[in-house]
Amino acid sequence: MAQGPLDFWIDWANQIGVLLSLFFQVVLHLFANVRRRSSSIWLRVPLWLAYQLSDMTATYTAGQLLYSSCAPQDHQLIAFWAAFLLLHLGGPDNITAYAIEDNKLWTRHFLTLVVQVLGAGYVFYKYIAGTGIFFMLAAILIFVVGVAKYAERTCALWFANFSSLQSSLKVLARDKHRQYFYIENQKWCKCSDLEEDELVLQRAHSLFLICKRGIVDSVIVMNPGSQTEVDSEEIKIIKALREKPVYMWRVMEMELSLMYDILYTKAIVTHSWVGYGIRVISPLAVAASLVLFHLSSKDSYSRVDVDITYTLLGGALVLETKSLLGALGSSWALAFLCCTQWDWLRHSTLCNGRWRRLRRALTSLRRSWPCKMIMTGTTRKWSGTIGQHNMLRFRAGQMDQKSRLLGNLFRMLGLGEWWDRRYYSCTIIVPEKVVESAQRLTNWISRDDINTMGMLRHKWGEVALNHNNEDLFKNLNEYYGVDFHESIIIWHIATDLILAKREADPQVETVRALSNYMMFLLVNRPYMLPGLPQNWLYKQTCNNLDEVWDLNHSSSDSFCTVPCNHSSGDNFYTVLKKFFQPRQHWNLKFSSLEKELAKHIRKKLDDHTPSDSENPRLKYARKIALIIEGTVAGNKVDLLLNLWVDFLGHAANRCSRESHARKLSSGGEFTTIVWLMIEHLRQIKKK
Repeated sequence: MAQGPLDFWIDWANQIGVLLSLFFQVVLHLFANVRRRSSSIWLRVPLWLAYQLSDMTATYTAGQLLYSSCAPQDHQLIAFWAAFLLLHLGGPDNITAYAIEDNKLWTRHFLTLVVQVLGAGYVFYKYIAGTGIFFMLAAILIFVVGVAKYAERTCALWFANFSSLQSSLKVLARDKHRQYFYIENQKWCKCSDLEEDELVLQRAHSLFLICKRGIVDSVIVMNPGSQTEVDSEEIKIIKALREKPVYMWRVMEMELSLMYDILYTKAIVTHSWVGYGIRVISPLAVAASLVLFHLSSKDSYSRVDVDITYTLLGGALVLETKSLLGALGSSWALAFLCCTQWDWLRHSTLCNGRWRRLRRALTSLRRSWPCKMIMTGTTRKWSGTIGQHNMLRFRAGQMDQKSRLLGNLFRMLGLGEWWDRRYYSCTIIVPEKVVESAQRLTNWISRDDINTMGMLRHKWGEVALNHNNEDLFKNLNEYYGVDFHESIIIWHIATDLILAKREADPQVETVRALSNYMMFLLVNRPYMLPGLPQNWLYKQTCNNLDEVWDLNHSSSDSFCTVPCNHSSGDNFYTVLKKFFQPRQHWNLKFSSLEKELAKHIRKKLDDHTPSDSENPRLKYARKIALIIEGTVAGNKVDLLLNLWVDFLGHAANRCSRESHARKLSSGGEFTTIVWLMIEHLRQIKKK
């Protein structure tokens, strides 16, 4: 008689559960690092599912094992599998928290740890105690390793919580061996890319305390006799980096990568005496368990269950060995060895070059093509992308009949805002000119620009405007807007009004990229900007732009106009394809529709009195454009570039630290690197 699906599940639920749990562990081991450099939803959703299902599957299967209806002799193997589920609940080293909020739930994980360990202990006592000595020792070894790994994950969540990080920084003992970082490779030299990356990473470790303190907004209380929070060697490194903005930028990227390790992986517990001890013992214990299980009697067990047990043991051995090699070859191991008080250990590993040979071999292995195909996202670099959203392009896109009909369809489903963000915004690779412009901040910030709290003193845009003309900032002050979000909207539109006439200037695309990026943050990631979100201002301005268009065109003309992003031959399939496909290029040039809409805005809005009273941001943008064009004698595009760099610095500096930390789990944010750079420059301004 054929079995139904329910009967099949009852008979094979335990086997399917433990194999699924192992599968999710392999997925997390191989692909968890993809979050470090990617914000793509197509990569993050599968990883999120694996993260959630790994715990759910292990917990559900562990519960099933307690009430298994297997034959009595099979209960011994079932109890053995419970130890592996504890090991799986401990998770891989490269992911503990998917979001920063997970660290705040460490007490929940602790309670789950207690319940799971008690449940597994009961199963062991009931079914394994009194069995063959080989089998019992094999089970005990896996059980001990599983408890240690699960407890380690709970501790990692606890230590990565902001309150715990702040407490750990209250008193800091500086060890003389920490100067090992400063002794080696003080000068940048011509070397291979691999050696240069290692040098940058060493610099990042040397200065990481600044990042760690800044991200949790903590003050360090030094030991008696210490004079400053940052020692003289660190000051020298920061000053040297300031002379080379390119290297400083790369060091900031590496520091944020290290911060990602602290917040979202087991690094904070892995690279300690206990952590290294667990990693050395774990593969040895698993290997010993494999040998003991092989020597034990298996005559009473089914062949399928025995094969599954071998699969669990083999998988655990491979994953634990990978964790050991990854920990020993990590740059965190170098930091640990530099700080150790055991001179013999430091001498035998660093002075003899043994650790560096191991590090070089593992790094070369990771960069080989087989590992690149399997282990994606292993690099420490951030995503290297910025978002783009342009208001004129967005409203011009509403003139396309197909896009408008699809937009109306999504609005009927309650997904209108999601459609607009997805279809009219995109993420692009950061242009080199934009990075170079952001690096200007290293020369702009002076002693008086930062207050004692690390905040920029002057108002956004003030430095750029006063640098060009002392009276320009005063003339524009009344049109500046009382809120940072409102100022972004006003100056974003004013920038396009000015640039629409100056497309020949080579810096136009750089200015538009920065302007579009700030608007993208306002629309899609308002938590990355200072102050409360003002979404109603944005929506009202969009409506005003539509009014301006309608005042100059009949409704029939609007539907036959071709938008900037679509060709006349676009059908619904093409529009949907563009919606779902990843877009890494954004045309920063003005389209004909954008130019036309800008021309209508530039007209005297006083000719349309009702509209003029309802769109102050458009009126302010027009007047700003007129003032700059009428009073600035120099390069207006260069003025706007400096202005948006100033906006960028303020957005980065005044954004909440927790928002910066949260964004590290999805590829990082451009403003976060700018913030960290300002945070480092603040240290040398104290001198």
